[in-house]
Amino acid sequence: MLTRFTQDALHIIKRIPHGRVLTYGRVAALAGRPGGARQVSRILHAMSRKYELPWHRVINSKGRISLGPSRGRELQQALLESEGIEFSANGSLDLKIYMWQGPDCEVWPAHDFF
Repeated sequence: MLTRFTQDALHIIKRIPHGRVLTYGRVAALAGRPGGARQVSRILHAMSRKYELPWHRVINSKGRISLGPSRGRELQQALLESEGIEFSANGSLDLKIYMWQGPDCEVWPAHDFF
């Protein structure tokens, strides 16, 4: 059985729109656990395939891809670029442009998601 936080995080990640990103920390905060960025990373690693998550839309708080070279960074960047997201020469993206703030005043019906 999934915890409420995991259910909410999965629901939030699944709803990130095409061409937008969220940070690990923002997902955690929206799911009710500020400071839970590492847990979001673990959720993505363990559950992206099973729940068909748009894992590539979650990045770090510096606007960079956390995955290393030959560990998925190239794929993640290619997927984001295919959605119209542009990266600077140093490999970061502008969070002011691409960060999704999440839906306003929406209740996360995680129990209806699974």
